[in-house]
Amino acid sequence: MQLQRGLKVYNEVCAACHGLRYVPLRALSEAGGPSYSEDEVRAFAAENFEVFDAELDDYRPSTPADHFPTVSGDGMGPDLSLMAKARAGFHGPYGLGINQLVRGIGGAEYIRAYLLGFTGEEKEEFGSFLYENTAFSTGWVAMPPQLEDDLIEYDDGTPATAEQMAEDVSAFLMWAAEPKMMARKQTGILAVSLLVLLSVLLYLTNKKLWYPVKHGGRQARL
Repeated sequence: MQLQRGLKVYNEVCAACHGLRYVPLRALSEAGGPSYSEDEVRAFAAENFEVFDAELDDYRPSTPADHFPTVSGDGMGPDLSLMAKARAGFHGPYGLGINQLVRGIGGAEYIRAYLLGFTGEEKEEFGSFLYENTAFSTGWVAMPPQLEDDLIEYDDGTPATAEQMAEDVSAFLMWAAEPKMMARKQTGILAVSLLVLLSVLLYLTNKKLWYPVKHGGRQARL
């Protein structure tokens, strides 16, 4: 449900200026994602996006086989497909989480802090307006504040506070950047568990095989 809410925030607040060109629409129905049905994804794609078809030489409604659209042009923001990975505050062996605990936050936490980090202060510089944001490295950004309470209405009745919307869209963008992350971590936990079990069995086998040799030699010397 959080990923579904995050998609709604992205679609109604972010999509006008930020694309998701590396995310296929069909992923919305895959396990570990928002878990929409195939029919719901097909309807969502057709109602919200369109793509240029070279064969038709015209635009047509999007289908699950297409990707989220690319957004470009003056005043448009960066593509958000991999933003949660690009803004991660840690680097190191993937899946361990050691550097995340020791050195800082991940990309989803940064995005949430960025969306909620506006102080309300603004200034004009070289003909452009900048807005103070405590999460950004320089303290000033070109994007104005985007979230406010009750900006949208969630389908599941969750109160649409700015904090809730920031958390939901951050979670959605983390999924967009790493759609197989949970499955990969579950596979890693299973693999490590099997390796631990195998190590214990090998140790016990080795101990049993060498027991007669070690203790037999000791008794002969006695």
